[in-house]
Amino acid sequence: MMRKSIGLLSQYLIGVLFGLGLLVSGMSNPEKILAFLDLGGAWDPSLIFVMGGAVLVGLVAFYLAKKRTQSFFGDALQIPTRRDIDQRLVIGSVLFGLGWGIAGFCPGPALVALGTGHTKALIFVMAMLVGMAACEWFFSGNKRHHNQRT
Repeated sequence: MMRKSIGLLSQYLIGVLFGLGLLVSGMSNPEKILAFLDLGGAWDPSLIFVMGGAVLVGLVAFYLAKKRTQSFFGDALQIPTRRDIDQRLVIGSVLFGLGWGIAGFCPGPALVALGTGHTKALIFVMAMLVGMAACEWFFSGNKRHHNQRT
Protein backbone atom coordinates (compact mmCIF):
# COMPACT_ATOMS: atom_id res chain seq x y z
CA MET A 1 0.00 0.00 0.00
CA MET A 2 2.83 2.38 0.89
CA ARG A 3 4.64 1.70 -2.39
CA LYS A 4 1.47 2.43 -4.36
CA SER A 5 1.00 5.71 -2.46
CA ILE A 6 4.59 6.72 -3.18
CA GLY A 7 4.07 5.82 -6.85
CA LEU A 8 0.91 7.93 -7.07
CA LEU A 9 2.63 10.82 -5.30
CA SER A 10 5.57 10.66 -7.70
CA GLN A 11 3.19 10.62 -10.69
CA TYR A 12 1.41 13.65 -9.29
CA LEU A 13 4.69 15.51 -8.72
CA ILE A 14 5.90 14.67 -12.24
CA GLY A 15 2.60 16.01 -13.60
CA VAL A 16 3.02 19.22 -11.59
CA LEU A 17 6.59 19.57 -12.88
CA PHE A 18 5.35 19.04 -16.46
CA GLY A 19 2.60 21.63 -15.97
CA LEU A 20 5.05 24.14 -14.50
CA GLY A 21 7.35 23.56 -17.46
CA LEU A 22 4.48 24.30 -19.83
CA LEU A 23 3.64 27.49 -17.92
CA VAL A 24 7.23 28.73 -17.69
CA SER A 25 7.92 28.01 -21.37
CA GLY A 26 4.69 29.71 -22.43
CA MET A 27 3.39 26.56 -24.13
CA SER A 28 0.04 26.81 -22.34
CA ASN A 29 -0.50 30.15 -24.09
CA PRO A 30 -2.35 29.50 -27.37
CA GLU A 31 -1.16 32.80 -28.85
CA LYS A 32 2.45 31.59 -28.54
CA ILE A 33 1.60 28.33 -30.33
CA LEU A 34 -0.30 30.10 -33.09
CA ALA A 35 2.65 32.51 -33.51
CA PHE A 36 4.90 29.46 -34.03
CA LEU A 37 2.56 28.16 -36.71
CA ASP A 38 2.36 31.58 -38.43
CA LEU A 39 5.26 31.11 -40.84
CA GLY A 40 4.16 34.01 -43.03
CA GLY A 41 3.69 36.54 -40.26
CA ALA A 42 5.23 37.20 -36.86
CA TRP A 43 6.82 33.77 -36.53
CA ASP A 44 7.95 32.80 -33.00
CA PRO A 45 10.51 29.95 -33.19
CA SER A 46 10.73 29.38 -29.42
CA LEU A 47 8.55 26.24 -29.60
CA ILE A 48 11.36 24.51 -31.52
CA PHE A 49 13.62 24.77 -28.48
CA VAL A 50 10.93 23.48 -26.12
CA MET A 51 10.21 20.55 -28.45
CA GLY A 52 13.92 19.87 -28.88
CA GLY A 53 14.39 19.73 -25.12
CA ALA A 54 11.40 17.40 -24.79
CA VAL A 55 12.76 15.09 -27.50
CA LEU A 56 16.15 14.91 -25.76
CA VAL A 57 14.54 14.06 -22.42
CA GLY A 58 12.37 11.45 -24.14
CA LEU A 59 15.33 9.86 -25.91
CA VAL A 60 17.27 9.53 -22.66
CA ALA A 61 14.20 8.20 -20.82
CA PHE A 62 13.46 5.53 -23.46
CA TYR A 63 17.15 4.57 -23.65
CA LEU A 64 17.20 3.99 -19.89
CA ALA A 65 13.78 2.29 -19.87
CA LYS A 66 14.87 -0.26 -22.50
CA LYS A 67 17.56 -1.46 -20.11
CA ARG A 68 15.02 -2.13 -17.34
CA THR A 69 12.29 -4.70 -16.85
CA GLN A 70 10.53 -2.87 -14.02
CA SER A 71 9.65 0.72 -13.19
CA PHE A 72 11.33 2.44 -10.26
CA PHE A 73 8.42 1.27 -8.09
CA GLY A 74 8.50 -2.37 -9.20
CA ASP A 75 5.69 -2.33 -11.76
CA ALA A 76 6.14 -3.91 -15.18
CA LEU A 77 7.31 -1.52 -17.90
CA GLN A 78 4.99 -1.42 -20.90
CA ILE A 79 6.83 0.21 -23.79
CA PRO A 80 4.80 0.36 -27.02
CA THR A 81 6.11 -1.93 -29.75
CA ARG A 82 3.73 -1.16 -32.64
CA ARG A 83 5.37 0.67 -35.51
CA ASP A 84 2.73 0.40 -38.22
CA ILE A 85 0.92 3.43 -39.59
CA ASP A 86 -2.78 2.66 -39.89
CA GLN A 87 -5.89 4.64 -40.75
CA ARG A 88 -6.69 5.43 -37.11
CA LEU A 89 -3.23 6.92 -36.58
CA VAL A 90 -3.41 9.06 -39.71
CA ILE A 91 -6.94 10.32 -38.96
CA GLY A 92 -6.03 11.02 -35.33
CA SER A 93 -2.87 12.87 -36.37
CA VAL A 94 -4.77 15.02 -38.86
CA LEU A 95 -7.46 15.86 -36.29
CA PHE A 96 -4.81 16.63 -33.67
CA GLY A 97 -2.98 18.95 -36.07
CA LEU A 98 -6.16 20.70 -37.12
CA GLY A 99 -7.21 21.26 -33.51
CA TRP A 100 -3.74 22.46 -32.58
CA GLY A 101 -3.61 24.86 -35.51
CA ILE A 102 -7.10 26.25 -34.98
CA ALA A 103 -7.14 26.55 -31.20
CA GLY A 104 -3.43 26.75 -30.34
CA PHE A 105 -3.86 23.99 -27.76
CA CYS A 106 -2.99 20.34 -27.49
CA PRO A 107 -4.30 18.26 -24.56
CA GLY A 108 -1.54 18.80 -21.97
CA PRO A 109 -1.22 22.57 -22.33
CA ALA A 110 -5.02 22.88 -22.56
CA LEU A 111 -5.39 21.23 -19.14
CA VAL A 112 -2.71 23.52 -17.71
CA ALA A 113 -4.43 26.58 -19.21
CA LEU A 114 -7.76 25.30 -17.87
CA GLY A 115 -6.20 25.28 -14.41
CA THR A 116 -5.30 28.95 -14.85
CA GLY A 117 -8.90 29.84 -15.72
CA HIS A 118 -8.42 30.31 -19.46
CA THR A 119 -11.94 30.33 -21.02
CA LYS A 120 -10.73 29.18 -24.43
CA ALA A 121 -9.12 26.16 -22.73
CA LEU A 122 -12.47 25.21 -21.17
CA ILE A 123 -14.12 25.18 -24.60
CA PHE A 124 -11.20 23.19 -26.05
CA VAL A 125 -11.23 20.60 -23.25
CA MET A 126 -15.01 20.15 -23.55
CA ALA A 127 -14.67 19.66 -27.32
CA MET A 128 -11.76 17.28 -26.74
CA LEU A 129 -13.83 15.16 -24.35
CA VAL A 130 -16.73 15.04 -26.81
CA GLY A 131 -14.29 14.01 -29.55
CA MET A 132 -12.79 11.29 -27.35
CA ALA A 133 -16.24 9.92 -26.54
CA ALA A 134 -17.24 10.01 -30.22
CA CYS A 135 -14.05 8.19 -31.19
CA GLU A 136 -14.60 5.54 -28.53
CA TRP A 137 -18.21 5.07 -29.61
CA PHE A 138 -17.29 4.90 -33.31
CA PHE A 139 -14.39 2.48 -32.96
CA SER A 140 -16.06 0.26 -30.36
CA GLY A 141 -19.07 -0.03 -32.72
CA ASN A 142 -16.81 -0.85 -35.68
CA LYS A 143 -14.95 -3.45 -33.61
CA ARG A 144 -18.24 -5.18 -32.69
CA HIS A 145 -19.36 -5.03 -36.33
CA HIS A 146 -15.99 -6.40 -37.51
CA ASN A 147 -16.09 -9.22 -34.92
CA GLN A 148 -19.60 -10.21 -36.06
CA ARG A 149 -18.47 -10.55 -39.68
CA THR A 150 -15.49 -12.80 -38.88
